[in-house]
Amino acid sequence: MRPAVDLKQFDTPDEVRTFEKGKFEIVHLGGLTVGRATYEPGWKWSEHVGPGVGTARCSVEHVGLVLSGAATVAFDDGTVYELRPGQLFHVPATPHDSWVVGDEPYVSLHFLGADHYVK
Repeated sequence: MRPAVDLKQFDTPDEVRTFEKGKFEIVHLGGLTVGRATYEPGWKWSEHVGPGVGTARCSVEHVGLVLSGAATVAFDDGTVYELRPGQLFHVPATPHDSWVVGDEPYVSLHFLGADHYVK
């Protein structure tokens, strides 16, 4: 008997969560929920996602990888981090805002927190 291997692509995600200037595609694979975030220039969490989920800041923990573009993670104490292509990131569940930097779309994969993001 041959082992079963699941193969999936973001071209045909299991779920797509859309909001102004962005989308979050979900794939369920091997017991994990993996997300791909795509945000257009000008996207800001507190303006384009927060009102739809009823909060001013994101409080989801994230572990991911930036594929392209640049974005920030900003905490209420004034600490701001910039996320760039090739960087792996861990953002704690501490409330934070985020926005796209520059005029290129931002794309990242999320390995932790995807099942709770934009819900």
